Amino acid sequence: MCPMNCHPTLCGMLVEVDGDRLVSVKGDPDNPDSQGFLCVRGQASREIIGNPRRLLRPLVRPRRDADWREATWDEALDLIAARMRAAGREGVGIWSGHGAFANNYGTRVNSHLMRRFANLWGCQWWNPTMICWGLGAFGLGLTGVLEANTKEDMGAHASFILLWGANLASQPNTGRHLAAARRRGAHVVTVDVRRTEAAAQSDEVLLLRPGTDAALALGMMHVIVGEGLHDRDFVARHTVGFDALTAHLKTHTPAWAAEVTGIAAERIVALARRYATTRPASIVLGGSSMHKGSNGWQGARAVGCLPALTGNVGIPGGGFGPRHGARSHGQELNDITLMDRRPPGRYVPNQMPRVTEALGDGRLRALLLFGTDMLSSYADAGRLAEGLGRTDVVVSHDLFLNDTARRFADVVLPSTSWLEELGCKSTNTHLYLMEPALPPAGESRTVAEVLRGLAGRLGVDDFYPWADPAGVLDALINHPATGGATVAAIRAEGGIRALRISHVAHPDRVFPTPSGKVEFVSERAASLGLPALPVYEPLPDSPYPLIFRQGRTLTQFHGFYDHGRALPTLARLDPEPVLWISPDDGVSRDLSDGAAIRIFNERGEFAARARITDQVPAGTVWMRDGWTGLNRLTDGEATIPDMAVDSFGFSGGQASFDARVEVARV
Repeated sequence: MCPMNCHPTLCGMLVEVDGDRLVSVKGDPDNPDSQGFLCVRGQASREIIGNPRRLLRPLVRPRRDADWREATWDEALDLIAARMRAAGREGVGIWSGHGAFANNYGTRVNSHLMRRFANLWGCQWWNPTMICWGLGAFGLGLTGVLEANTKEDMGAHASFILLWGANLASQPNTGRHLAAARRRGAHVVTVDVRRTEAAAQSDEVLLLRPGTDAALALGMMHVIVGEGLHDRDFVARHTVGFDALTAHLKTHTPAWAAEVTGIAAERIVALARRYATTRPASIVLGGSSMHKGSNGWQGARAVGCLPALTGNVGIPGGGFGPRHGARSHGQELNDITLMDRRPPGRYVPNQMPRVTEALGDGRLRALLLFGTDMLSSYADAGRLAEGLGRTDVVVSHDLFLNDTARRFADVVLPSTSWLEELGCKSTNTHLYLMEPALPPAGESRTVAEVLRGLAGRLGVDDFYPWADPAGVLDALINHPATGGATVAAIRAEGGIRALRISHVAHPDRVFPTPSGKVEFVSERAASLGLPALPVYEPLPDSPYPLIFRQGRTLTQFHGFYDHGRALPTLARLDPEPVLWISPDDGVSRDLSDGAAIRIFNERGEFAARARITDQVPAGTVWMRDGWTGLNRLTDGEATIPDMAVDSFGFSGGQASFDARVEVARV
């Protein structure tokens, strides 16, 4: 399976090796999820193997301005364990990124092992969902529509598909099913802050001002309820709070929504009518980028009401289509984290700004980073850098050096690649076993081996009771949802097993809310100090005129492989930061296409080149995420209260990532 983790549409690979040498990588035509497809990211993964920049041996340095020297594993692990003891268990934090899940996304073996270690020893561990899809899912969770219909169901049954903040660069495999739906006659609409790759597959594109998704959804609901287009039977049987929602919607007219969003009122009315009267209708909701902003979760909260209002829940072709992090109905695995063994302690919440604060005030003295470039992915990166600079030890376990490791790591540990370890990944429909195709390069080791070495030195009992990596996988995947899968059983079946799931989300019309129904009014939200009804709250005022947003492209996905810089193909296709800026905004700033620019606000500045394009509206600027230093511009304040972040078993504790900026020629 491809190590780029474009969940929920992971792609299968055929890998040819000759002895210890990788010969070729290509798409697997027999993979039921990808059917031979492999995008440019997946094709570039062959450049991981044999890459001269690859980390092959442990490295240590006495000071962060000193040169690295090679060390033995025993020396490196002894040093780390000693610093961890000195910091005390509550002064040690474990943080992981997508690089740690390249061979176990969906099953998240490494995430389970990290949390198991943290629970047994009693150190800090933070849920990585908080930096990715967790905040949007928090909004959906308050409404109650967390499950997703599969891409196969959408392609076969949806008559209307609304791509809301969903750029298919993040899940390119979904594109095939979108195309199949269009061939059947399905109408496709894109709502986004720019014309994305997905817009080319759409019949209509609506560009809205960043952070106004909730206003558009409220305007649509005003039309649907006001014109009696809602599904009265579904609303009566399966929702709560409809009367309060109806009263709430009276002031949220299409004219009001038009002024807020920048989308003409007549287009909002037309979209609402088409969505409500075309059945079944599916919404593919953005997984991460859409929810950047202090009000980002409220967009998901409001959009989450639309399927229930129109009865598009629990039916083929309806509900929400594939979404990063979303489960299909019935998808489940076992838990090996031993949460009940976690000792009492002063634990830093699963909330990004609280982690930054704990680094800054000295509560966190040691940091173990697995497969993550923390400095490039956290908001308010300047403040984070100050905190990292105060730590006693930072450890980076990865395939390549990244910006965080270069600046702040004291110890660097070489990681195995996806072809060098036993792995198991899960999509929404299938479980895939990956056998090792190559021996570990150099002295690289897996996450499990690193944690086992530390557990032994720190006296952490019961951390790894299994005889081998297959035993860990069996403990996780042997579940009714997988048909009691084991490594041996999947191996005998050729490495692929279909999950026992429903392609339709919430088919039983039971929802993960206190009432068991879809909640237009959420008492849970009110108890957390949040609005009980879906609302639109404007972004904070700023003296800087341009709203900055960042997102994904086909040439980059998350921070691993040094944000793609280590892979020549991706580095060549995407060589430098480029800011999309409208012709009107470019003219008013005397900018030409390709001009060297600086992007700045009260937090810092960032160098890039201008791309003058009508694919982004005036007042909005956009850039691919992940560039070193970019997040110096973004706000690191909390978006929801600490007590709310773990409401649904994942963390919604994302910082706001708000940024208003100005742009000037260098």
